[in-house]
Amino acid sequence: MSFTFDQLADAVLAGRPVSTEDALTVLRADDSELMSVVAAASRLRRAHFGNTVKVNYLVNLKSGLCPENCNYCSQALGSNAPILKYSWLSKDETLQQAGAGLKGGASRVCLVSSGRGPSHRDIDKVTEMVGALKSEHPDVEVCACLGLLSDGQAERLKDAGVDAYNHNINTAESHHDSIVQTHTYADRVDTVGKARTAGLSPCSGLIAGLGETDEQLVEALFALRELESDSIPVNFLMPFDGTPFENTWELSPARCVKILAMARFVCPDREVRIAGGREMHLRSLQPVALQVANSLFLGDYLTSEGQEAEADLAMIRDSGFVVLGSEEEIAQRPVDPAIRRRGAGTDVLPNA
Repeated sequence: MSFTFDQLADAVLAGRPVSTEDALTVLRADDSELMSVVAAASRLRRAHFGNTVKVNYLVNLKSGLCPENCNYCSQALGSNAPILKYSWLSKDETLQQAGAGLKGGASRVCLVSSGRGPSHRDIDKVTEMVGALKSEHPDVEVCACLGLLSDGQAERLKDAGVDAYNHNINTAESHHDSIVQTHTYADRVDTVGKARTAGLSPCSGLIAGLGETDEQLVEALFALRELESDSIPVNFLMPFDGTPFENTWELSPARCVKILAMARFVCPDREVRIAGGREMHLRSLQPVALQVANSLFLGDYLTSEGQEAEADLAMIRDSGFVVLGSEEEIAQRPVDPAIRRRGAGTDVLPNA
């Protein structure tokens, strides 16, 4: 290696984007170099996000019964995974679920539904939910994740108060057709573009552990950089029984940390979110991963349970971070300068 990871961080902080070769070097670092990789990537994380962690909360509006055949997904066509299956939650049920996450410390609520994409009636449902949620919690960020969007739907969501739209590319274009055949990679990219054009913050990420090569992981991260994804959820495959990927175990905790570090080097100023599968794959290295990533999901996921929210919040505190939007984080923000109203030019005694 002709450079150290710290030198690579210096270059990125000076404004030089990493190359594919740089990214592969991070990903292929020996496990004995793991903490050197983390320390270097952490410099980028702190330069852009300080000591904050953004907490997100998922609400699964509609579970299972999806016509798409994504091989990794427990909700997909052909999956026999014994998950909860239900149609749309009511507005009141959605508010109750979202409220639990906000009470637990989340600042963003992600409203997710299974399916290829929303109908216009589905958009009606979601916009009503968003209006009620924003009325009750004016400061909440809302991210919608409803599948492939048709023309005009992103604009309707934006007008209703949705802040961001999530649609993951999931894997590299060169690997896409081996994991799903009912839609194309271009379909996914098109939806991310529709969201951005409508003024929604694009949120798009990937799933690691799908049989992809190192080069394909790098390809996916560079594609997300090109797509200008503001938020990059990094999921780690959860090999549900009853799916084509059952019993697929390709990831180690150190490998997962290096994937997150690579994401930080490739997209230094973007939100890198530790998403599904973190408890299963990162295990005791979850606090180490927070030195690289600056965001996570609180509690449960779409069809699987996560660790207790209190354990997540304790991990954040114990790692020396504060939750974005919490009283602790607000208290440490710089205070606007106080305009002088006394002393010279006034009749009030100076502060002396």
